Amino acid sequence: MMEIRTPKTHKAKRVLEKRAPKLVENGKKTLILHGTKTSATVSSVLMELYRLKKGGAIKYSRRNENIRPFESGGETSLEFFSLKTDCSIFVYGSHTKKRPDNLVLGRMYDHHVYDLIEVGIENFKSLLSFSYDKKIAPHEGSKPFICFTGEGFENVPELKQLKEVLTDLFRGEVVENLNLTGLDRAYICTAISPTKVFLTHCAIKLKKSGTIVPRIELVEVGPSMDLVIRRNRLPNEGLRKEAMKSSKDKPKKKVKNVNQDDVLGTRGRIFIPDQEIGKIPLADKSKGVKRERREGKLKKNKEEGSASKKLKESQ
Repeated sequence: MMEIRTPKTHKAKRVLEKRAPKLVENGKKTLILHGTKTSATVSSVLMELYRLKKGGAIKYSRRNENIRPFESGGETSLEFFSLKTDCSIFVYGSHTKKRPDNLVLGRMYDHHVYDLIEVGIENFKSLLSFSYDKKIAPHEGSKPFICFTGEGFENVPELKQLKEVLTDLFRGEVVENLNLTGLDRAYICTAISPTKVFLTHCAIKLKKSGTIVPRIELVEVGPSMDLVIRRNRLPNEGLRKEAMKSSKDKPKKKVKNVNQDDVLGTRGRIFIPDQEIGKIPLADKSKGVKRERREGKLKKNKEEGSASKKLKESQ
């Protein structure tokens, strides 16, 4: 059982507030882990997934013997890492004689395992095996297109679950507006059979089409692989309902002294402080007063000038 600690510094308090539940959640981070034994293929896949998710992923290279996601009690270490790193998606790679080149993809809810799907890797091609113009290489952290082709993603339960997990894995942070020129990558997922999916990563090349909308060309930049579904575990209905809860509208900030009326509409109250007119200084900007002052000043200067002349003549 983990010890609950209260924050003792302002920095720790800010970290806990950042991890606290929000109405609009932060982007989902991915936790990448190695099993007890991994093959060269699995290690390459984990490394390239980390490169694709750079900035939104945390990768541990140490082997983890205690993680067995599909066994009871085997997800304890997984939940600990999720709480430690604040990651809500994980990718766990392993290699055994019974399940070679194995990947377990899963999602977390409240730092507990929500659902799991296990896939095998076949026909893997690395980033280095593709030759293309480096000018069209996707930028780090850019938003992708995600395309799912095939009726299986709508009819087969395992493929529907894999579609949801891959969408959460690759889509990044949810945004309201997008700039078309910033979209430079696409993930293409094709359902070959009810248990097999072809996944590839492409760069988007925009070309002139003679209209406002540009013509799009896809250039395969890798990695690409076949994912063969082996095992899966769906969340129970109670956990699904709790995880799917969302507020209908964002809470509006209360405006003081404003009321809504069905007939009169928006009504407001205005408070005016007591006006002490007797104490308010009035600005004297009348033209007549200015002219009188000016004339009085000239008259005074003339009198002083004539008095000084008389004084000189008498001397």
